[in-house]
Amino acid sequence: MGKNDINIDIYTREWCPYCRRAKAFLQSKGLSFTEHEISDDEEAVKEMVKRSGGQKTVPQIFFDNKHIGGYDD
Repeated sequence: MGKNDINIDIYTREWCPYCRRAKAFLQSKGLSFTEHEISDDEEAVKEMVKRSGGQKTVPQIFFDNKHIGGYDD
């Protein structure tokens, strides 16, 4: 992963193909990110839902704490 001027957070689940694609896309653009793997972490799930305004699907992506959406967004 490379360096970037924005803080990127991505919430993922281990088995999620869209999560893998989103991470690969960010990496292909040279962007570094912090991954929050939430498969077995109910508190992280609650945090993601709160930050995303109620979204429960993964991935959920944030640029500088601004909710971008999922892989298709």
